[in-house]
Amino acid sequence: MAIPTPSIRPVTSADAAALAALLNAIIARGGTTAFETPFAPEQLDAAYLTGPSVHCCFVAEADGQIAGFQTLGTQDFLPPSIGDIATFSRIGGTQRGVGSALFAATVGRARALGLAAINATIRADNVGGLAYYSRMGFVDHEVVPAVPLNDGTPVDRIRKRFALHGGAI
Repeated sequence: MAIPTPSIRPVTSADAAALAALLNAIIARGGTTAFETPFAPEQLDAAYLTGPSVHCCFVAEADGQIAGFQTLGTQDFLPPSIGDIATFSRIGGTQRGVGSALFAATVGRARALGLAAINATIRADNVGGLAYYSRMGFVDHEVVPAVPLNDGTPVDRIRKRFALHGGAI
């Protein structure tokens, strides 16, 4: 039996509560996201879904529920020509093709905006996240060493880049 392709759509503020619940479950589990403090829906909406620093955000739906989301925005440590990406998928609801479908939509929008590249910053202990971004074509760019977690544990951050128009970044 063929695996259905997830449907992808732009986020709306009405998605904030469901996406905050999805992300807060990931935060509570620990070990993958750099976020350690849960988000209120309004806070997530303003910072990563529809706020002024957001280039785009897409939601993946599969089997009648939100399977994940991907946001692309600005970061102070990056030049305006490079967007910063974050991807989150529902715990225990892994649906094949969600990450690829989200990334295709994000890349399309990033190119339309004229961005040169996309940055992903991943915890060094997030094996799944590192593998995902490598599969999408990101290349290692920089290591930010020993960023402390809330409990003081140092964890490196790996920054990967994806060139949108060919060439080096």
